[in-house]
Amino acid sequence: MAGLINEEDLATVRERTRIEDVVGSYVTLRRTGGGSLTGLCPFHDEKTPSFHVTPARGFWHCFGCGEGGDAINFIQKINHVSFAEAIEFLADRVGVQLRYTDGGGQRVEPGLRLRVLEANQLAAEFFAGQLLGGSGLPGRQFLDGRGFGKDAAEQFGIGFAPTGGRELGQHLKAKGFSDEELVKAGLVRENGWDFFQGRVLWPIRDAGRSVLGFGARKIFDDDRMPAKYLNTPETIVYKKSTVLYGLDLARANIAKKNQAVVVEGYTDVMACHLAGVDTAVASCGTAFGDDHARLLQRLLGTGDVTGGEVIFTFDGDAAGQAAALKVFKGDQNFLAQTYVAVEPTGLDPCDLRIQHGEAALRELVGRRVPLYRFVMRNVLAGYDLDRVDGRLAALRGAAPLVSSIRDASLVSGYLRELAQLLGMDPEEVRREVKVTVQRQSRTTQRHPEPPPGDALPGLPEPRPGLPVPDPRDRRLEAERGTLRLIVRAPETFDAAWNGIGVDDFTHPAYRALFASVLAAGEGPGSWTQRILNANSDPVLEQLVISLAVEPVLRVPTEGYAREYSAQLRVQSLSRSIAELKSKLQRTNPLDDQPAYNRMFASLVNLEKQRKELLALATGPAV
Repeated sequence: MAGLINEEDLATVRERTRIEDVVGSYVTLRRTGGGSLTGLCPFHDEKTPSFHVTPARGFWHCFGCGEGGDAINFIQKINHVSFAEAIEFLADRVGVQLRYTDGGGQRVEPGLRLRVLEANQLAAEFFAGQLLGGSGLPGRQFLDGRGFGKDAAEQFGIGFAPTGGRELGQHLKAKGFSDEELVKAGLVRENGWDFFQGRVLWPIRDAGRSVLGFGARKIFDDDRMPAKYLNTPETIVYKKSTVLYGLDLARANIAKKNQAVVVEGYTDVMACHLAGVDTAVASCGTAFGDDHARLLQRLLGTGDVTGGEVIFTFDGDAAGQAAALKVFKGDQNFLAQTYVAVEPTGLDPCDLRIQHGEAALRELVGRRVPLYRFVMRNVLAGYDLDRVDGRLAALRGAAPLVSSIRDASLVSGYLRELAQLLGMDPEEVRREVKVTVQRQSRTTQRHPEPPPGDALPGLPEPRPGLPVPDPRDRRLEAERGTLRLIVRAPETFDAAWNGIGVDDFTHPAYRALFASVLAAGEGPGSWTQRILNANSDPVLEQLVISLAVEPVLRVPTEGYAREYSAQLRVQSLSRSIAELKSKLQRTNPLDDQPAYNRMFASLVNLEKQRKELLALATGPAV
């Protein structure tokens, strides 16, 4: 198995990649003054451009939603891929053959990823054309029977694989693709036959609308493949555990509405979107798993546990309950609230639309219930609640569910609901839940101390991280302005950073950023990259990127840097002077004359330093 990407190759990819070309493939950019490019942000809905690209520095930043990064971060976010996958994507784009350490060599041939994506796109166009032709009649009849006409087929790019078994391979080879490339793309088998034959196909795309693979539905009784659904095999671009059908259509709506609806099939996704539930997606050929959850969390893009929701549609039968329990076990992957929408009649979204109309499908999503409640009711259903020992056993079985609720404000309500379902006193339920979870906590050593208030032991602690500074806070302008100059024009400062220290910054993020500046030192990579490497906090990363693209008031010079540095140090000295004066007022000279004299001398010295710095701090206003 391949290991880490060679550092030299990584540096070469960074060096050759032009961020304006990469971003320009997804966003229409227009040149503005100061060497920047602007456009509409692809990560949130906006009408006035707030998305900026600075080619000279290799960064992009949106002043509307606060997202930003380099070309690698952009590909990661727009295509929802890992860092390594983004590097491999860009390496193919700029013609760099990557080497890998600790893993036995190269993992992917140069350019193969782009060739596979190109072959998939041509295959999707071929299949779509076949559906509309004479041979595609069985496919059109299948779709019509499920309430989907020509417009729906075109909207979702649905196609039909001919029954001959070699048409696709011949078509793509005529386009210049080799047998080896088509096999590696999962479009042709090693024996030369097309992978998909006589089936209706759905192209599975990523957020950037690149075709990663296909899902195919059996429509002929004499189909040699027994499975009703057949998916593209694992390829360089198609990993079934990390792709979601409908993502290309739902991505923007998921981010805009802070909602994702997870259904079970391709036709269910179609039915939802046509009914106005335009945040629907589905897993492809596998159960919904942890990687899917993390992908949706990135799409929701919220760090607020109440800021979004993920709604699962499960059947009410045993299989649906088992699926809900599986999702519940991975619920920690979500920061959004999770819900379940169950149709009492047992109809899936596609059949619900056919039998009761699109309004019924919207109502199904509207009737969602919290995942915790759905799972809790199913857990309690396994106990005899008519017996005292059965109720106590059910309470102990449900205790971990209550303790896993992230939103502490909901805990009391769920405890009361659990008490009602069990027919027990709420306080008795609360005490027993605490005892049960404390016993589990001691066993697992996960939560040694119970949190205060209504929050029960077992609730995760708040995630650590730096607070985000407000760029409009005028009280912090000297801090932000100084750091902006340090990030953009470090050469305007002397070796000691004009006498600035970490304690001169009051905001935790600004303090951490200056500490990273001190730790950056010399080495490979750009100045901003070395700062980022010194601290991996995501808030700090976004702060550095924001400062790197923010405009400065004047052309950076050493004098300009001295003015900002002086202002920052004046503010720091003023705080020290105020604190020292407060101590002097609280100190009786008769009780401790030496200490009083030392503090008074320090005060005189600080006042002198402030007066000298005030003479320099005459430039940009604080």
